[in-house]
Amino acid sequence: MMSEHYEIATRVVTSLEAPQLLTAWVMFGHGAWQDKSGQQELGPLLALIPYTAPLLYDLEFFEVTADCWTEILGAFGQFFPPQSMDYLEAFLISQNAQDLLSFIVHGEYETDALAYSRLLLMYGEVKLSDLARQASTTFGMVLIESLMQLLAYEGYAGVNDDICTPAMEFWQAYTEFLVDEIGTTDDQIEPWMGSAREYLLRVLERCWIKIRMPPEDVYAQWTPEAKGDFKVFRTDVVDLLQSSYALLGESIFVKFADLALDALQKQEWLQLEATLFCLNALAESISDDVVADATLSTLFSSELFAAMTNGAIDIPSKTQQTAVNLIISFSSFFERHTQYLLSMLSFLFIAIRTPAVAAVAAKAILSTADSCRKTLVSEIDAFLDHLDNVLISEDLESGSQERVFGAIAAVIQAIPSEEQKIWSLSKMLAFVGREVDQCMEFAEYQAPVGAEERGMRALRCLINIGKYMQEPDDSPIDLEAKTVSQNDLYLPTIWTPSQRRIVEYMHKVQAALGNDNGDVVEAICQVFRTGFREKFPGPFVFSPSFIEDYVAGTRPQSLRLENILDMAGAMLSAHTRAGTTRLDTSATRFLEHLFRLIAEIQLRTYSDTRKDDPANEPEVSSSCIDLASKYIPHYLHVFLLNPQYRDHVDNFILLTIRSMQCQEIMPRRSSSLFWTSLFVRYDVKADTQLGLHRIFEQYGPQVTQAIIKNIGGDAIRSELENWASPLRQMVSTQIRSKQWIKEALFTNTFPSYKVGDTEKKQFLEQVMQWVFFSCKFRPES
Repeated sequence: MMSEHYEIATRVVTSLEAPQLLTAWVMFGHGAWQDKSGQQELGPLLALIPYTAPLLYDLEFFEVTADCWTEILGAFGQFFPPQSMDYLEAFLISQNAQDLLSFIVHGEYETDALAYSRLLLMYGEVKLSDLARQASTTFGMVLIESLMQLLAYEGYAGVNDDICTPAMEFWQAYTEFLVDEIGTTDDQIEPWMGSAREYLLRVLERCWIKIRMPPEDVYAQWTPEAKGDFKVFRTDVVDLLQSSYALLGESIFVKFADLALDALQKQEWLQLEATLFCLNALAESISDDVVADATLSTLFSSELFAAMTNGAIDIPSKTQQTAVNLIISFSSFFERHTQYLLSMLSFLFIAIRTPAVAAVAAKAILSTADSCRKTLVSEIDAFLDHLDNVLISEDLESGSQERVFGAIAAVIQAIPSEEQKIWSLSKMLAFVGREVDQCMEFAEYQAPVGAEERGMRALRCLINIGKYMQEPDDSPIDLEAKTVSQNDLYLPTIWTPSQRRIVEYMHKVQAALGNDNGDVVEAICQVFRTGFREKFPGPFVFSPSFIEDYVAGTRPQSLRLENILDMAGAMLSAHTRAGTTRLDTSATRFLEHLFRLIAEIQLRTYSDTRKDDPANEPEVSSSCIDLASKYIPHYLHVFLLNPQYRDHVDNFILLTIRSMQCQEIMPRRSSSLFWTSLFVRYDVKADTQLGLHRIFEQYGPQVTQAIIKNIGGDAIRSELENWASPLRQMVSTQIRSKQWIKEALFTNTFPSYKVGDTEKKQFLEQVMQWVFFSCKFRPES
């Protein structure tokens, strides 16, 4: 049969359909190549391929023939007939191929030129290793030059150049191959590697040209799809640069720094942007050594920042944005070389006035101030002066303003003198007060949008101030510093007036925007939380009684109740760390309020449901259970030992059991986590242990039944781990767990009738067997 088709194909080889017919037959027989016995049968068919070689030189047949070769070459790769590969290689270095390549270089993307590019790239992919090793031969040089020429057209990737993207994929693979080759050699560099590196350097220069941004008016006319494609290409170049660094080392970094200085001198701003973009790409690759620092010192001591802040020069916003990103990428350099900080920050505070650059400039200001806070203490007055410009700018988004407030707060935190800290903070709070006053004015004149914008901005500024006035995690421990006892932490201090001022601002914003604004409640909670981790008095270290009163003022219908109760739990958790004192009084007040919330939702009447069903108020029920979980284990004595709370505790336990069986996922998950934590064996006092024992003995069977019902069919598959966790903890710590599980398995409330007694017994045995082995082989603490 094959010989018959061989004869037919040879008679029609000059027809336009012949290459397509040949491709179809070869693809049909592709499976035979997976079996060596099939190679001989396909031999006559593959022998036809050389007959199509002359058609590569015929313009009438070139496109279909090139596509035929590309598809077969891609499918068979190394099994491509050697004689056919010789024909293909001869064509690829022929004048015909160079003529087609010239069309691509000049941006004339005719169908033949595109077909040629696909064929060339497929050959490069299949013969990658051979091609790399032939980099210094005549054939290799011609082929590699041709592959580089695919990047030569100065059109924009994804816009009017569709070839450069697949070409980039080849060069990425080429680079990765070279990197792998270096990794497998024993300190002996192959002779061809030098030529390969030179080609790679030239490819990077081509990419540097290809990633240049168009003029802003041209870019504005691009479609979103074109902008996206161009952005993807620039990302591909980043990957190529990072891969290339292993081969080219710091020389490529130095080269781009020199190109940046050259573009700066010539005021070629889009060329400068492309160069800075490449330097950004290499930021993660270079090490903090002498060569890198010397190169960056040369760059940052140039006129770079001065030019960017020169109002007489029209610099594209994209260039400014990339320059700001360069600062962020090399923030560690500025920590080591603080002499460049002031000129850099001056540039950033001017750049923040440009809407297109403001967000990234504010981010850079914040990261710089945070990491160099001690160095910048002497410049705090200059920082505060910049706040006027920041607040005056109507185009500046609130997020950027908030970052600037955070930056200044970081510097204030580093001021050694408490009095100077208070003075500087007072000036900054005055700016927040202006926002609050404007919020109230807008509210008075019935302008809710403006009022909410100003009010929320004021609160978010307070959040950032509190966050960045915290002691940094990496601060050295001062062994000679005075310690503050937990009992004295919340006593009135010199910070008390600042605290009152902050509270006043929050009250004013909430009064202006109304108690029905959940965003305000959430923001106030975040302000409070910023002081929970502090070890010394400060403007955000509020008295626990103040937080207690705020929490106690809520009701089940209060907006963002989950945020408020979560804040209460966070305050308790913050005082369980080493060196802190438990807040038993706060825990007691929170617990009493939790019981009131539960009682209130159970007193309501609901249609079609039981009044004590957690599904009636799933968020409130879930939040109450989550808060109770924060009592485990450090505040269990508060939870269990007060006789007056016993009925309330029992009512709460029943709520968790009902939550495990309700249809709402939030209470189900919260109750599962609660019991997982409660079943853990803790080192607590004897009276607390007795209280736990009472809970387990009284409610263990009900809890087990709820767990088994979920595992037995009530829970969906994705929830099973939530129920396996409390089961594991229970069987590991409760001596009666086997009896409880057995009763739950064989009760008539078991959800699945498809599970028989044999399977249930097997399950019970496997669970208990797991407990035996887990306990037997558990490492000793």
